Amino acid sequence: MSATTRRLTTAQALVRFLSAQHTERDGVRRRLIAGTWGIFGHGNVAGLGQALVEYRDTMPFHQGRNEQSMVHAAVGHARQLNRLSAQAVTTSIGPGATNMVTGAALATINRLPVLLLPGDYFASRAADPLLQQLEHPVEADVSVNDTLRPVSRYFDRITRPEALIPSALNAMRVLADPAETGAVTLALPQDVQAEAYDWPEEFFAERVWTVRRPAPDPVELDAAVAAVRAARRPLIVAGGGVHHSEAEDALRALVDATGIPVASTQAGKGSLRHDHPADLGGIGHTGTAVSDALARDADVVIGVGTRYTDFTTASGTLFQNADVTFVNLNITGFDAHKLAARPLVCDARTGLEWLTEALAGYRVDAAYEAEYGEGKERWDAVVEAALRAEDDTAVPTQTQVLGALDAVVGDDDVVINAAGSLPGDLHKLWRARSPRQYHLEYGYSCMGYEIPASLGVQQAAPGTPVWALVGDGTYLMMPTEIVTAVQEGLPVNVVLVQNHGYASIGGLSEETGGERYGTAYRHRAADGSFTGAPLPVDLAANAASLGMDVLRAKTVRELRAALAEARASDRPTCVYVETDPTPTAPPAEAWWDVPVAEVATREPARQARERYDAQVAGRRRHL
Repeated sequence: MSATTRRLTTAQALVRFLSAQHTERDGVRRRLIAGTWGIFGHGNVAGLGQALVEYRDTMPFHQGRNEQSMVHAAVGHARQLNRLSAQAVTTSIGPGATNMVTGAALATINRLPVLLLPGDYFASRAADPLLQQLEHPVEADVSVNDTLRPVSRYFDRITRPEALIPSALNAMRVLADPAETGAVTLALPQDVQAEAYDWPEEFFAERVWTVRRPAPDPVELDAAVAAVRAARRPLIVAGGGVHHSEAEDALRALVDATGIPVASTQAGKGSLRHDHPADLGGIGHTGTAVSDALARDADVVIGVGTRYTDFTTASGTLFQNADVTFVNLNITGFDAHKLAARPLVCDARTGLEWLTEALAGYRVDAAYEAEYGEGKERWDAVVEAALRAEDDTAVPTQTQVLGALDAVVGDDDVVINAAGSLPGDLHKLWRARSPRQYHLEYGYSCMGYEIPASLGVQQAAPGTPVWALVGDGTYLMMPTEIVTAVQEGLPVNVVLVQNHGYASIGGLSEETGGERYGTAYRHRAADGSFTGAPLPVDLAANAASLGMDVLRAKTVRELRAALAEARASDRPTCVYVETDPTPTAPPAEAWWDVPVAEVATREPARQARERYDAQVAGRRRHL
């Protein structure tokens, strides 16, 4: 141990340590742990709670209302700052801790850093069982925090003060590593939090974690270049890794030099501006007609920072060229090897720069550029028709709500969404103008993400207009962080779209033989179905009761005015609009596999199974 020590509790030492951690990439330094979200209770109030008071001048604290929401807020913060800064979340033992599991899964699936600090049982077992303790009959060391193990990239239970030293360092390493990052959990027994220890002063020194930009392996690069040079119909699939690496300029340079078109996943949308000649919009089940048409015939697909989820690949039915080859540029070997690809394991920006240099002189045929240019022009007309309202005195459709928002936002506004029917409409129709404008959480597609995430984004980008787009179903899941927005003075805007039910799942239910059963917010009819009158629920009044300014819009014209007023406000503001349920979004251009009942007595299910069998026959295994 160092000759110089400082006697602190474990909780005090942890907060002091976290306050001294930084990341650095490209010469830009940020605090690694920018602040801590918390709800205090049994298991963290006397330990971490006291420590956060002790060091309130160096560790900002944010009071939350729901543990899952706090994790969402921290994830929104990390994504806005390209994973270079994170936030911590502390909770009590028991339900406070388990409420974080959904948020942790979202963070890890989306490869976004968040530090979780749940309270835990007494390490000494002095009080056993204690309030909220899970008693396992054969594994006495198990607590409810073990539910966080499978959704964490690093997990440890700190059963002695000195065990914090290596564990805290490992936690920071994982949070700052672009290939490993995700949720990190340090479970903190409440007696250990309060226990004093003589800590070496070196533990509290300023520490900088370099966020690496690994270069491609020369052999892998040669193989990738050879594949692209042989291509006649190449296509780039831009994923979230483009944004995380701040590789947008490098991608544009490659595209400008080669003419290769770009389709984007939900996480990658905005990698090119929507009006770039080579930007074809979304790809996959919620993609554009031009992107999906090119994907079906592409001979080389260059995936950049994408996980190739089933929405992107249309459940294995999209890439139909018999000789298609994949080149996957990704920071993780796990993702780079998917679809039997030629892997290019490296940082996205570095890899794109090297690839551009190595492809000097290569350009796609002019006929191919003309083909996708014409397809883009046709799709732009489809977008314009869906967003435009011919009668601005009419009740808006959902796509016209997006059109009204499109007319109001600035280039650097941030639009947040996660679940329901809105992600599909946005992926097809939203015209992204900057890398950070389009913020879709679609790795976990978690209802309730939008409002808390908007708080984290607003904290990361003060002065930036932030919009949380939520349907009534999502709003009812998690509106409570509105109170936090009011308390923190965060002028987020919530666009609350009322369509009286789960619109997306209702449509999916109908398509797959479920007949929309249980998907509408309506009174029960005599036969038990939900086909009665809409429920007498006033969500706008609810938002107002939580402290938001509320603007109600009944027509397209009123909606535009309300959105403009919200954007100009310095208060948290909700724009509430009931929509015309008439479908105005373009239909899906590719399939998505949701298995249908193989046998059923009802005709809708039998017909759905026939459609399913026809579609599933087109699935390919790329080996």
